[in-house]
Amino acid sequence: MRHIKLDYPTKTSDTIEVTCPYDGETIATVEVADASIVEQALTTANNLFKDRKRWLPQPRRVEILQRVAELMKERAEALAQDAAAEGGKPLLDSRVEVARAIDGINICIETLRSGGGEVIPMDVNAASAGRLAFTSHEPIGVVVAVSAFNHPLNLIVHQVGPAIAAGCPVVVKPAKNTPISCFNFVDLLREAGLPAEWCQPLVIRESAISTSLVSDQRVGFFSFIGSARVGWMLRSKLAPGTRCALEHGGVGPVIVAEDAELEDALPKLVKGGLYHAGQVCVSVQRVFAHESIARELALKIAAEAKQLVVGDPLKEETEVGPLIQPAEVERVNQWVNEALAEGAELLAGGEPLTESCYSCTVLYNPASESKVSQQEIFGPVISVTPYSDIDEAIAKANALPYAFQAAVFTQKIDSALHAYRNLDASAVMVNDHTAFRVDWMPFAGLRQSGLGVGGIPHTLHDMQVSKMIVMNG
Repeated sequence: MRHIKLDYPTKTSDTIEVTCPYDGETIATVEVADASIVEQALTTANNLFKDRKRWLPQPRRVEILQRVAELMKERAEALAQDAAAEGGKPLLDSRVEVARAIDGINICIETLRSGGGEVIPMDVNAASAGRLAFTSHEPIGVVVAVSAFNHPLNLIVHQVGPAIAAGCPVVVKPAKNTPISCFNFVDLLREAGLPAEWCQPLVIRESAISTSLVSDQRVGFFSFIGSARVGWMLRSKLAPGTRCALEHGGVGPVIVAEDAELEDALPKLVKGGLYHAGQVCVSVQRVFAHESIARELALKIAAEAKQLVVGDPLKEETEVGPLIQPAEVERVNQWVNEALAEGAELLAGGEPLTESCYSCTVLYNPASESKVSQQEIFGPVISVTPYSDIDEAIAKANALPYAFQAAVFTQKIDSALHAYRNLDASAVMVNDHTAFRVDWMPFAGLRQSGLGVGGIPHTLHDMQVSKMIVMNG
């Protein structure tokens, strides 16, 4: 069993156990940071940032990132095994996550190479005569990154990679359930040549200590991926001047028009809703299908859902793994039972398979006030609701205080554009599921779903300041 130490000696022997969510087996212990270690980490990072002579020049940052991408490629299978073991995402999908993470590092490099400042027009009137002005980029300051469990390697890459690329010292707090992938990545960064003080990983047990880390006045940028409740609370605690980006969840709406190609839509809806047991912030959750096809579509989704192999994420044949902890199985089951009591029809699943796994579930026509219709379920549950008019479906899709990615399946360009123009979403996928993403595109939660724009180039930009020089004569 692996034991993970922090960069600073702890004053206590406090550790947390990292367990496999499938069977509860302990796979690692990690030392826990107390308030004194948080203070040391912030002091180290802040002193590093304030001393411009110690800043890493861009060619050196590129060299480190290139090397870490090579190391990740060499050790891809081990990274995937660790991610699957601690997070429960099946191995076949964890391998995809590792590939995306490697590509994410390359996107950091490409963004650095292609990004630059701008020329500000001068010499256009008497006040600006004889002057030349342009901008360049500098790091914003100390970055504090707080991450989520569901993509334990790729989310860390999305937060830490841009920070290193931008030249920011970063203190990163992974989810307590899934810290191994974070420490793996930090170890690879250091092996690639990054001095240790530039990226400091901390596991923190107490919320008060986490809040003190985030709210410290030395923090230049706060990057958060996780629940809306925690994210908005932490944002309210930020020191004056600290910039931030928040990425929370949505309640993924999909509109399936009467002319949609169901055989094309079916595998995408199943994958988008049940991938990683629905523990994805833009999972397909609410499907609004035209009444002429709704039941047929729901029955087909149910039939596909029943065929999926649910179980041990480390087995090659597993398609859907466990929820992150048994309490989540209980919660999802409660929500499903409430929906059934409120009038929904159960077409597939609807029960725990084990203490850690929930059956892939399809509900038909749940009540609009049910939790499955109102809140992000973060579990393997898809609801299909019939509609008669597309504007009715759009109104239901827009009725919640959450807005992230949405989707529409149709063969008519007019219907696609109508949905695009009227859905409250930061992105509308046409003939694809709500969970589609590539790591260079903008990725933004609106309303209570988040603040700012994610995606590696956009995050890197947020972690820099634009600095102008005006030359006279």
